[in-house]
Amino acid sequence: MKIIILGAGQVGGTLAEHLANEQNDITVVDTDGEKLRLLQDRLDIGTVAGGASHPNTLLKAGAEDADMLIAVTNSDEINMMACQVAHTLFNTPTKISRVRSPQYLAYQEKLFNREHIPVDVIIGPEQLVTKNIQQLIANPGALQVLDFADGRVQLVAVRAYHDGPIVGQELQEIRKHMPKVDTRVAAIFRQDRPIIPVGNTVVEVDDDVFFIAARENIRAVMSELRKVDKPYKRVMIAGGGNIGATLAWNLEGLYQVKLIEQSYERCRLLSERLKHALILNGSATDPQLLTAENIEGVDVFCALTNNDESNIMMSMLAKRHGAKKVITLITNPAYTDLVGDEIDIAISPQLITISSLLTHVRRGDISNVHSLRRGAAEAIEVTAHGDAHSSRVVGRRLDEIKLPEGVTIGAIVRGEQVLIAHSHIVVQTDDHVILFLVDRGMIKSVEKLFAVGFGFFS
Repeated sequence: MKIIILGAGQVGGTLAEHLANEQNDITVVDTDGEKLRLLQDRLDIGTVAGGASHPNTLLKAGAEDADMLIAVTNSDEINMMACQVAHTLFNTPTKISRVRSPQYLAYQEKLFNREHIPVDVIIGPEQLVTKNIQQLIANPGALQVLDFADGRVQLVAVRAYHDGPIVGQELQEIRKHMPKVDTRVAAIFRQDRPIIPVGNTVVEVDDDVFFIAARENIRAVMSELRKVDKPYKRVMIAGGGNIGATLAWNLEGLYQVKLIEQSYERCRLLSERLKHALILNGSATDPQLLTAENIEGVDVFCALTNNDESNIMMSMLAKRHGAKKVITLITNPAYTDLVGDEIDIAISPQLITISSLLTHVRRGDISNVHSLRRGAAEAIEVTAHGDAHSSRVVGRRLDEIKLPEGVTIGAIVRGEQVLIAHSHIVVQTDDHVILFLVDRGMIKSVEKLFAVGFGFFS
């Protein structure tokens, strides 16, 4: 597939790396020639220096025969204009744009269509990150919570602790503990090493365990792997930008919410918008403010400013002063490897955004893609098409399907029915199959496995 990526920042650069490694024809456009040079030094891609929305720049990038344009520059306006130019002058089939401003997103349905601003897919990073954090708050103790099949199925990552009933035992014991709850462990990461689990795999302390289950069974399964945290009641948010404000807005009717913001003008604006959350003018790096606001009684502290260093310092301070759980927004991937145990969960806006983008870039009928383990692993939801004659999966039992190495099937969603993967289940046409890939390099093999007939993925 021939893809033009506009913007060589962290999202554009990481996306180019993902897609170039999957044998796509990638061209990256940016005004910063040095960023482009660094990308080209390590990736087999084309680059064009110039304005992302300029017709001549897009022409040089190959827009005349491009299959897809992905606009992820730092400017909403440039991204939208680039899609307009690509549509009007080059009739580019698929146009994806990152749009951050809630002012545009509030009118999304009216603005973004072929008659007005021709964007086929809108990616709103702030909304994606906010949803991700809400899932973590709704599922105390989880490291990641990922939705599939419109939320009917969830893939959840937890760390196994000493007091978990199943810790130190074989996975097949879970069924004995919970005879009425069906679940499957899709993968285990032990000291960053992936393990494809089988029935006699023993769960060890500090394993990161990824399991899949129907939404209503998630809490029961978590209780087997660790002592389940009590539901959160008190949430403190540091940073009143788009993410912090949207999170407070979504949570204030369900939790006791306090939001700390340095800008007095922003505080005034937020106090008018939010009805129940308490708005505090100050900095979460001030230990006196944290103590005065009863940080030791906070269930979860969210550091969501636009400054990584501040977020890390706030989080460490909040944890040391008694916050039970800390969620930290970190945009620089280099920092993610440096943070210690004081930060419980590091949120990467880039990986969350890229997961959403990959859903639309992957070949085949893929409705969900989630990057895991800092992009090394993936979980995907793919729809099975064809019949027993034209498909390698339809009409076959799960134990008859030759999965690529390191790939496991976690569940199948058939209409409203959730079927956790067991060897006797037969895949039917239009089933939504949820797979876990410990190595995202296997995605091509998975796409080929679900291809229908010959030339389906030309």
